Amino acid sequence: MRKKIVAGNWKMNLTLKQAIDLVEELKKNFHSGDKVEVVVAPSFPYLYPLREILKASAIELSAQNMHWETAGAFTGEVSAPMLLSVGIDRVILGHSERRQYFCEDAGLLAKKVKTAMDHEMQVIFCVGEVLEEREAGRHFDTVREQLEASLHALTPADWSRMTIAYEPVWAIGTGKTATPDQAQEMHRFIRQVVSGMAGEQTAEQIRILYGGSVKPSNAADLFSRPDVDGGLVGGASLKPEDFLAIIEAAL
Repeated sequence: MRKKIVAGNWKMNLTLKQAIDLVEELKKNFHSGDKVEVVVAPSFPYLYPLREILKASAIELSAQNMHWETAGAFTGEVSAPMLLSVGIDRVILGHSERRQYFCEDAGLLAKKVKTAMDHEMQVIFCVGEVLEEREAGRHFDTVREQLEASLHALTPADWSRMTIAYEPVWAIGTGKTATPDQAQEMHRFIRQVVSGMAGEQTAEQIRILYGGSVKPSNAADLFSRPDVDGGLVGGASLKPEDFLAIIEAAL
């Protein structure tokens, strides 16, 4: 049985004090790491200090992004060796905001994924369609293309370190949420695509998260679907009481 993951993507939010207060509250109240995997993804400056706070807890840390090169003249960027040197071995790649605002296309993301896998990092890889694609009935084609274009070179060992997050772009930060049936339909489709790429066993083992306005009121219904293995949570992960309620829904 696949262990559920609840991951909080903090994006560009919180001061250091607010970040520390938040993880202290989570650390105090979450003790079920054997039942659900909990991950938080703060901004780069907070990764090391929060790692020191969380090192004895069941809560894991992830970076929100990283560069595809390991070093060089890339002002403002962060590399895989840098993350590993401060104890961070997980990264979110392909988030819709990176695709939209920073023009990250499939080729660039394939390079980032390869670098992460070369360094044996865990990856949460995001896919999802915009509203126009959903309304035009192209949502399955879009998600298939995103998966095949960036993950085609993965080895069996690479797939074991991969988690996929389905995030319908029209539901991110809008208050709209895919219905549980829509989420299940797409998650099942993603599993079928992975089966075609890497085999049925890998497809059954890979964890697929739902991201898009996950909140306490809808988490249990979403997580109850057989192919929904948890959530990539945005705004609700900034409120400890909401994030803890979402975690509870995954238990």
